[in-house]
Amino acid sequence: MKKRISFLSIAAAALLAACSGSDHGELVGVQNRPEWYPSDPFGMVYVPQGSFNMGNTDVDVPFGLTAPTKTVSVSAFYMDETEITNNEYRQFVYWVRDSILRYRLAEAMVEEYEYINYADMENPTFFEEYVGLNYPDSMQTHLDWKPSLSYDTRKYPSAEYTEVIESLYLAPEEIFMGGRMVDARQLNYLYFWMDKQKAARKSNRAEYNFKDAEDPNKPFSYRDYVKDGQQITDRSSFFEKEIINVYPDTLVWIADFTYSFNETMHDKYFWHPAYDNYPVVGVNWKQAVAFANWRTKYRSEFLRANNDMQEHEFRLPTESEWEYAARGGRELTTYPWGGPYATNSSGCFLANFKPSRGNLIADGGFHPVKATSYQPNGFGLYCMAGNVAEWTSTAWEEASYYYVADFNPDYKYNAKEGDSETLKRKVIRGGSWKDIAHFMQNGSRSYEYQDTSKSFVGFRTVQSFLGRDLRDF
Repeated sequence: MKKRISFLSIAAAALLAACSGSDHGELVGVQNRPEWYPSDPFGMVYVPQGSFNMGNTDVDVPFGLTAPTKTVSVSAFYMDETEITNNEYRQFVYWVRDSILRYRLAEAMVEEYEYINYADMENPTFFEEYVGLNYPDSMQTHLDWKPSLSYDTRKYPSAEYTEVIESLYLAPEEIFMGGRMVDARQLNYLYFWMDKQKAARKSNRAEYNFKDAEDPNKPFSYRDYVKDGQQITDRSSFFEKEIINVYPDTLVWIADFTYSFNETMHDKYFWHPAYDNYPVVGVNWKQAVAFANWRTKYRSEFLRANNDMQEHEFRLPTESEWEYAARGGRELTTYPWGGPYATNSSGCFLANFKPSRGNLIADGGFHPVKATSYQPNGFGLYCMAGNVAEWTSTAWEEASYYYVADFNPDYKYNAKEGDSETLKRKVIRGGSWKDIAHFMQNGSRSYEYQDTSKSFVGFRTVQSFLGRDLRDF
């Protein structure tokens, strides 16, 4: 009864504060906060929080001792229901291509022309101005995405426009048997992130004395952080950036195999519409991270333009998130569908892998198959076993299970130039179209180097859930 009276008192105080504009000195919280109702991001499924036994649930065939059983808990998140497909990744490639051209058009002061209806603008270009940090002394610019680009040579509006657009294409002497082809070497994506691991290290954290280093009597400024009498570095020291070429390495189809004819896959797999809904391959770990960064940026800009609340970033799953999602809510199972066999009661194979002694077509596949092939697991996720192996954010360490935390476990390291080769190894999970059944098991672990691309490795992204659980809403 007392709890009910207390609740009614708080509710009455909040209502009074909202109506009168005064909280009467009561602790009622900040009023008129925006309401938040979660919704599944397009193409993703909700994976509820939970705990599970991570690691081997079958015989450790190679006796590697790299995946001992460990009970861990994982927070709720969203995960792509399929591996990222060729067509989805192509959206990223096209965005990079268009942003490069818009920048070059703006830099060259190429104006938009009459075939685009911009009657309300005078001499519109591919830059938009906005107020800079030093307003009114300076203005800054960003790319204007409203004007459309024409890639039809018959509709080029001017010689300047032609020169800029054609600068992204291969020179005639580099094209085999004629035609036009974008120079994939120029498709470079510049992205930024904050190194939160670096920022969290105790040596980089400071007790702030709010006074100026040179003049203690000077009024406090937000940049005047001092530790032990020394002005400390501001948070921009934790900002990182990287430039990465985003085009998949299509030559992996030839380089990965000796004495095997795969030239046809090299020629057509990424760009031909026949393979639009197949998982993208030939993408290394850094390119997958860049894709997640771009997806976050693309989504955030849309939300900001519509005055909507921002969401968590898209990222690669941790190794524990991946395995938890693969198990589909089942306990102590060998495969995402349960197990312990790779076939159902009718003898039909349940994934795209290498059955028996190499009869690749026995399971209905050969190379990768469509990303929605076979039945989804208990969470609604397709091809968590077989088809293509998948990058995780976790760095490979043979003994990591023995020391990582038991809640949201991860061993994360974004290796840079000069780091040990060991730190550049990243965990891949799920097995692929060329692997035997052992590598498809939920607990099996393997790795590739972060700058390595393969014809049998793809990825999918995740987004952390905002809140504890869907049941709270």
